[in-house]
Amino acid sequence: MSQGIQLRPVTDTDLPFLARVYASTRAEELAVVPWSDEQKEQFLNFQFHAQHTYYMDQFKGAAFDVIMVAGKPAGRLYVDRRADEIRLVDIALLPTFRGKGVGSQLIQGLFAEARNLGIPVKIHVEHNNPAMRLYQRLGFTSIDTNGVYMLMEWTPNS
Repeated sequence: MSQGIQLRPVTDTDLPFLARVYASTRAEELAVVPWSDEQKEQFLNFQFHAQHTYYMDQFKGAAFDVIMVAGKPAGRLYVDRRADEIRLVDIALLPTFRGKGVGSQLIQGLFAEARNLGIPVKIHVEHNNPAMRLYQRLGFTSIDTNGVYMLMEWTPNS
């Protein structure tokens, strides 16, 4: 991992920051919704807390980390390391840190780990997620679809 990119475990004091990261991933989608700013904020707050609670309940052994870039909080990386796969539960960056190679570098780090273990890296992605292009460029391929989600996989042989 680059000197400028570090991970640190999420703490309860990070929740407002993590909510902001989550909101930034939904900004484009909500821009066209005819709600007041207050309604959007309430919706995003509810959705963030529902997602956060789900992740904490479903991925009890996962690493929940804040991505730090040059000492500043830049996003979140949630990874569930299993015996048979590394599950990239979530990766999200604030807009100012997107498109700078941070996500690619973190995912490449997971690939190196998976290659050493001889296991795949998997991620569920919404079909309309702009990061889909990044995942495909890095070598993820679709192996299953379920509603709005696609299960993608990278294998050490990719």
